[in-house]
Amino acid sequence: MTASAQKRASRKRASENRDASGARSIDPEEIAKFSAMAEAWWDPEGKFRPLHRFNPMRLGFIRDRLCRHFGRDPQADQPLKGLRLLDVGCGGGLLSEPLARLGAQMTGLDAAEKNIRIARLHAAESKLDIDYRHGSVEDLAAAGADFDAVLNMEVVEHVADVGSFLGASAATVRPGGLMVVATLNRTPKSFLMAIVGAEYVLRWLPRGTHDWRRFVRPSELGKALRQSGMEITEMTGVAYNPLTDGWRLAPGDLDVNYMLVAAKAD
Repeated sequence: MTASAQKRASRKRASENRDASGARSIDPEEIAKFSAMAEAWWDPEGKFRPLHRFNPMRLGFIRDRLCRHFGRDPQADQPLKGLRLLDVGCGGGLLSEPLARLGAQMTGLDAAEKNIRIARLHAAESKLDIDYRHGSVEDLAAAGADFDAVLNMEVVEHVADVGSFLGASAATVRPGGLMVVATLNRTPKSFLMAIVGAEYVLRWLPRGTHDWRRFVRPSELGKALRQSGMEITEMTGVAYNPLTDGWRLAPGDLDVNYMLVAAKAD
């Protein structure tokens, strides 16, 4: 199949993933939940403290994998210069901003309008040019948008329809491009650590932030990605170290948090 034919097929799948009510992947209850916390995005000790602690590790992972794939030097001042990236579920911009500083042409997308207002304000204060948009990835896919890489970081477990969401996300990845995903596995261990531990015992997150039933097993994610024309090239677990209050890659442990890279054929 030619690149143009692949793109037409991807757009068709994205269009089929929509119905009269809009994007199938958007869950209004999840949007309301994160809208209520929007003012706290840039408080490193607030409700999004875990993401602030997680950010350096995931940022390094994204930078290094994009540099390897696109033949860039990760030690350069702006190693991602010229690459067009889409940050789906961007929230207040915690990931979009540092990626923009690395030279990427950033588009941040979020279904919560209040998050986008916060993100735009903070980017303006930081003198960063980021294209923040309120809407769904289905909308972008239907419009024919494409990017060198699409980032779905800590968002898959909050969507209403994983297949629709990943199909539309894949449709916005250009031929030869990448998708990077970070999410939570649906295991007894993840229930104990991500729900009981993080929300009830340690109180890292407000109660109800996550629904364990929506956590996605790697096999389920892999199947949905393959059906969308993406092939997983790397998968790794992510583990928290309480001694350093930081996160590290844990390739042999996918039981709770994990990340993956998927590629679209040229």
